[in-house]
Amino acid sequence: MASAQMIGSTVDRVRTDPTAVRRGRARDWAEIQERMLVPLYLDVYRRLEVGAATSLLGVGCRSGLALLLAEGRGAQVAGVEADGELRELARARGLQVGSAGAGGAVARSAHPVPRPAHSLVTVFEQPPTPGAVARAAERVLPGGQLVVAAWGPAEHCESAAVLAVAGRYAPSGAPDPFAPDPFAAGAPGGLESLLAAAGTRPVGGGTVGCPFAYAGLDSAVRGLLSTGLFDRAERAAGPTLLVKELEEALHPYLRPDGSVRMANVFRWAVGTRPRS
Repeated sequence: MASAQMIGSTVDRVRTDPTAVRRGRARDWAEIQERMLVPLYLDVYRRLEVGAATSLLGVGCRSGLALLLAEGRGAQVAGVEADGELRELARARGLQVGSAGAGGAVARSAHPVPRPAHSLVTVFEQPPTPGAVARAAERVLPGGQLVVAAWGPAEHCESAAVLAVAGRYAPSGAPDPFAPDPFAAGAPGGLESLLAAAGTRPVGGGTVGCPFAYAGLDSAVRGLLSTGLFDRAERAAGPTLLVKELEEALHPYLRPDGSVRMANVFRWAVGTRPRS
């Protein structure tokens, strides 16, 4: 069972000021959670030979680590991110990141995205939605590539038991559109269906291990909360109960040195838009 002291220290970070909460979650994503997906980013870039000839747009780029890794390979990069706190963190890293305006369009005010179309568009945001993928496809040049990614099969992801905590607070009956199943898109054919529906032709993909490793329970809870997958559960259950349940779900993955590690698998798929 999670200790009262640990629960209290984590809940103290869930502040009542909504602005402070968002700012804290954005920083937790950038400092704790974002690096968990580095193996995914690197596998995509290696397989697609991302380099100096690549103009990449990251849709839902969050605080921009994936863009920095592509930039390090010589690519021209830009991003789109709806969350203002994450967007500011990405800009603080020297990245050009626009906001998503009406209909998913890129706002081009203070920090414009430099090109209207790109040779590679990535949707690494979890879980991808048909709307986000369709809007991303609009920015792919003829012959360009669109990448989508998602969790792999739940049975191959130790974090599935922890993510199930969020599902306990979903309404009965029809699936909750505000709390989608994070594993749905990663089912066989799921990512390919998203690509096809967006008007691109699936041409390949891959599977990569992305272990989630944290210094301790506190950082594990903070990192997981920063994904946004638990937002609805937090509103329904309250932060105290949610943190307690998360720490209990994480307990099987607690190591003797106090660290937490869960083995996970992610899938990605790439499609091309046929030349007109």
